[in-house]
Amino acid sequence: MHDNRELVEERIEKLRERVAARVYTVVAPLEASAWQVPGEPVPFADAAAAQYRPFPIDTLWGPAWSTWWLRLAGAVPAEFRGERIELRIDLGFVGDWAGNQSEGMVYTADGWPLKAVNPMNRTVPLTFGALAAERPLVSADGVVDLFVEAAANPDMTLKLGQSTPEGDTLTRSDRPVWRFGGAELVRREDEVWGLHMDLDVLDGLMRQLPEDSTWRATLLRGLEVAADVLDAEGIVAGAEAARALLLPLLESGAAGSAQRMTAVGHAHIDTAWLWPIRETRRKIVRTFSNVAALADEYPDFRFANSAPQHHQWVKQDSPEVYERVKRAIERGQWNFVGGMWIEPDATMPSGESLVRQFTSGLRFMQDEFGVTTDCLWLPDSFGYSGQLPQIARLAGMRWFFTQKLSWNRTNKLPHHTFWWEGTDGTRIWTHFPPCDSYDTIVSADEVLGAERNFKEKGLAKHSLLPYGYGDGGGGPVREMVERVRRFADLEGAPVVTHGTPAEFERAARAEHDPQVWSGELYLEFHRGIFTSLIDLKQGNRRSEAALQAAEWLATLAAAGGSAYPAEQLEDLWRRLLVLQFHDILPGSSTAWVNREAIAEFKAILAEVEALIGSAWEALSAEGGATVLNPSDVERAEVVEIDGGLQVVRVPALGSATAGPSDHGAAWAPVTLTTDGGQVTLDNALVRVVIDADGTISSLVDLGEDRDLLLPGCSANVLRLHPDHPSCFDAWELEAQYLRSGEELRGVDSIEVVLQDPLRARVDITRRFGASSVVQSVSLDAGSRTVDFEALVDWQERERIMKVGFPLDVRAKHALAEMQFGHVERPIAANTSWDDARFETCGHRWLHLSEPGYGVTLTTDSGYGHDVTPAGGSESAPTAGVNARLSLLRAPNSPDPAADRGQHRLRYSLTLGTDVAASHAAGVRLNQPLRVLPGTAEVRPLVALTPVGRESFAVLDAVKTAFDGSGDLILRLHEAAGARSRIRLDLDGDVQEVREVDLLEVGVDDPTQKLPATASTLELTLRPFQILTLRVRRAS
Repeated sequence: MHDNRELVEERIEKLRERVAARVYTVVAPLEASAWQVPGEPVPFADAAAAQYRPFPIDTLWGPAWSTWWLRLAGAVPAEFRGERIELRIDLGFVGDWAGNQSEGMVYTADGWPLKAVNPMNRTVPLTFGALAAERPLVSADGVVDLFVEAAANPDMTLKLGQSTPEGDTLTRSDRPVWRFGGAELVRREDEVWGLHMDLDVLDGLMRQLPEDSTWRATLLRGLEVAADVLDAEGIVAGAEAARALLLPLLESGAAGSAQRMTAVGHAHIDTAWLWPIRETRRKIVRTFSNVAALADEYPDFRFANSAPQHHQWVKQDSPEVYERVKRAIERGQWNFVGGMWIEPDATMPSGESLVRQFTSGLRFMQDEFGVTTDCLWLPDSFGYSGQLPQIARLAGMRWFFTQKLSWNRTNKLPHHTFWWEGTDGTRIWTHFPPCDSYDTIVSADEVLGAERNFKEKGLAKHSLLPYGYGDGGGGPVREMVERVRRFADLEGAPVVTHGTPAEFERAARAEHDPQVWSGELYLEFHRGIFTSLIDLKQGNRRSEAALQAAEWLATLAAAGGSAYPAEQLEDLWRRLLVLQFHDILPGSSTAWVNREAIAEFKAILAEVEALIGSAWEALSAEGGATVLNPSDVERAEVVEIDGGLQVVRVPALGSATAGPSDHGAAWAPVTLTTDGGQVTLDNALVRVVIDADGTISSLVDLGEDRDLLLPGCSANVLRLHPDHPSCFDAWELEAQYLRSGEELRGVDSIEVVLQDPLRARVDITRRFGASSVVQSVSLDAGSRTVDFEALVDWQERERIMKVGFPLDVRAKHALAEMQFGHVERPIAANTSWDDARFETCGHRWLHLSEPGYGVTLTTDSGYGHDVTPAGGSESAPTAGVNARLSLLRAPNSPDPAADRGQHRLRYSLTLGTDVAASHAAGVRLNQPLRVLPGTAEVRPLVALTPVGRESFAVLDAVKTAFDGSGDLILRLHEAAGARSRIRLDLDGDVQEVREVDLLEVGVDDPTQKLPATASTLELTLRPFQILTLRVRRAS
C-alpha cells in the first residue's frame, strides 16, 4: 500500500477549517451604534440614557482601558423564527487568549445581564436555553434590541518584557486599540457542530499516536472516508452521513489499562495583573455569566472556583448573575475549592495573614452558601511555605492542588501525587496535575501529553484535568465540554470524564499510598518577586504589624467595656488579603495595579491607626505619655520622646510611663571617635569601624573579643548588578547577575549627625548615575545591634542593588523566618537543588550560626536574600559566609516605572544571637514601641515563659472570637524547632480554656491537656506547632 499519510493529514486539516466555517449560518446582520463612556465604567441606566452614534464594521475604537456601550438592533427573518438563533459578535478579537483583550457583556434592553463575549466565546443564545426560558429575548415579531458593555482592554501579554505606557490610564496613548468586526444573528447547524467536534477529537488523537500505530492508521482512514463523503455531498448536507461513519471510531472503547482523568471546569481569574481590580470585577461577572450559561446547557458539566472575594464582588456588582451562580451551587455543578479569600502569594504573607485567608474564605462560603471545601487550591502561586500543610490542615483542608512547580527551570519534582510533609511534620495529600496546567482546553495533545507525563503511572491511574480559559478569565466553553464527552471512552486515549475535585480526590486517594516530599516547595523561577516593588513589601509588613497591634489593643479595650470593632477589623483584614494576591504583593502587575495597591496600603494603615487611637482613648486618661509594647517580647530600648532620647523598659504586651528613668543607668555610653578618615562607634558591647569609603571594616563583639568580619573584607557594601532576565522582568531574577556588578565605594560625604550618650549615628552619602543614597549607621547604648538605614533616590533601570555582610561565621545552614517559624536552608550549593536556590525568601530575620555563636540580619522592607560561602582561599583559608539582602530592583515590565523614586530601607545586624534573639531583633525593627499621649497601665492579657531547655514560643495573635461571644483567642507557635515546654499565664479569672482550630471551633483530638479552669497553663508543643486557644473569662 502506498504511503500517502502526509497528504491525507494535510487534507483533514483543511477539511476541519472548512467544517468550522460552516457551523453557523448567518441569519441577519445587526445595526450597531455606540457611545464612548467619558471616564470610568458606568451602570446600565446611565448607558441606556446616553446618545448613540452609528458604529459600522471596521470602526476603530479605544483607547486602552476605555469603555464603550454598543446598541445592537435588528430582526430575525420570518423564515428563521422558531429556529435556534444566537447573537454572534466580533469586537475586534484576535488570537486565542480569552481574557487579555477586548471583552463584552451583553444586556437586554431593560438591563438584564445575559452572557459575555470574548475571542473564544463569541455567541449568546437568544431563542433557546435557560436565559430565553426565563424571559423572551426576541420579540414575537422577531425584533432584537440588545446592549453590549465593551471593554477596550489592551493585550498586555504582547508587551511582557517591553516597557510600555499602555498599562495605566495615566500614561496610555489616545490611539484606538481595536477594530469592530460586526454583530449578526446566526443559526447553529447542529450536525455540522457535532461533526466539527468529532473531527477535532479524532484528528487530534490521531496526530498524537505513534506513526507506526495501527490505531493511528485506522483513525486516519476513517477520517479520509468521512472527507470523501463531505466532498461529494457538501459540508451541511453530508454532515450527518459523515458523523455516522465516524461514530464507530468514537465508540471504540478505551483500554482497560487506560488512565482516568477527572475533567473539572475552572476559570483562573487573577485578582489583578495586567489589568486593575476594577476590570477584574467586570471580568468575574463576565466569566461567571458564561459558566452559569454552560452549566444550564450541559447538566453533566462540573465547575470548581476559588476566591470567595470574587463571589462577593459579583454579589455587589451583578445580583442577577449571582443568583444564577447560587442555582448552579444548589445543583452541585458549581463547587468551591481553595478555602482562601483570594489565591495569595504563599511565601511572603505572615502566618497570621494565611490564617485569615482561610478564616475569611471559609466563613464566607458557609454564611453565604452553606458549603465548605477541604481542598487547598493554589495553582499559580510562586512557591509554597513549609508551614502551609499545617496551616491548611488546621483550617480543615485534606488535600492540596497546584501545578506551579512544573515551571521549575532546573529540577523537576519526581511526583505528581504525593504526601507533602510540612516543617512541623504535618502531611497533606497533594496532587500536581500531569497536564502541568490549570487552564487546559482538553485538546488531544494536552490529554495524551498528561498521560505520558504522569509520574505515578504504574502505581496510580487517576489525575485531575482542569480546563477553561484562565488568568484573564473566560472559563470553560462548549468546545471543551464536548471534547470531554468524546474522550469518555475512546481507544488510544485516557478515560476523561466530568467530575468534581472531591470525586477525583476520593478515587485517587483510594488507589495507593504515595511517597513523601518534605519541606518547602521552592519554585525555581520568579525569584525577583521577593524584591520587586519594595513599596508593596513595606506596605504589607506595616499593615500586618498594625493589625496585630490593633486587635490586641481593641481586645484590651473590650475587656474594659468598650465595643470590639469586629466589622471594621474584618473589613481591613480582607482588604489586606486582596493585596496579598499572587500578582499584587509580588510586584508583577501593571503600573495601574501597583499605584492603586500602594494607595490602598496607605489607606489601610491610616484606618488601622485610627482604630488603635480609639482603643487607646478608651483605655487611657489625659496627661503625660505612655510607651506601648504591642509585641510578645520584653523590650529595653532607646526611644525618642518629645524630641529627646530616653531608655524605656516595657513588658511584653504591656506599657511603661514615658519619662526620665534610670533603666539605662548601668549601660555604658556610646562613644564616637574619628581617626584618619575612620569613624568608630563603641558602646562597650559592640565596636563598629567605618572606613573612609563608608563601608565597615571591623565589627567586633567586645564580650567575645571577636571580629565578625572575614579578614580583608568590608561590610554594609552596596553592590549594583545588571538585571536582565530572559523573560518576565518583574518576576524573574536569573543567576547570571551574580557574575557581574560593581561595588559602590565612592563617597560624597561622611557626616556625624548624632553624638549622644544613648545613640551615635553616621551618614554616608553616595551618588551613582542618576541615583543617590544616604546610608546611616547607628549604634544605641546597651544594644548588640547595629542599625542601618538607606534613603535611596532610585532612578536605575534593569539593575538590582544588594547590601552584603561577609561574616566570619562557620555556618552551614541559613535560618530564615517564615510563617510560624523558620526554614533551614543549606548554604553550600552541593546539589542542583541547592544551586537553584540562589535567591530565597525570608520574613523579618536571617540567622547564621556556628556552634555557640550566631548573628542575625533583620529587615523591614523586602523579602529576598542570598547566602553563599565566602573566604576559604589559599591566602585566607578561613571560610565564612556572605549574607546579602536584596534592597531594590528596577524592572521595565509590566510597570515601566517600577521602584523608581524615593525609598527608606531599614535593616540591622545583631551579634551573639540564637533563634529567640533573632525573633526579638525582627520584632524590634518591624513592630516598634509606640509612644502615645495619655496614661494607662496596660497589664498583659497573656504571658509566655519557656520552661524547658531551648524551649521557645511566639505569640502571634491576641483577639476576640469571630462569633461575638467576647471569648479571647490566642494563637501561638513553637519557634525554636524543638519540643518546647511553655508556661502560659492569663490575666484574670478563667472560666474555660479550649484548644480550637483556625475557625475557632473545638478540635476532636486536642494536643494539650488543659485544665477546665486555670489562669496558668503548662503547654508542650512539638517543633513548629501552631496552637490556637479559646479562653472564656469569668464574668
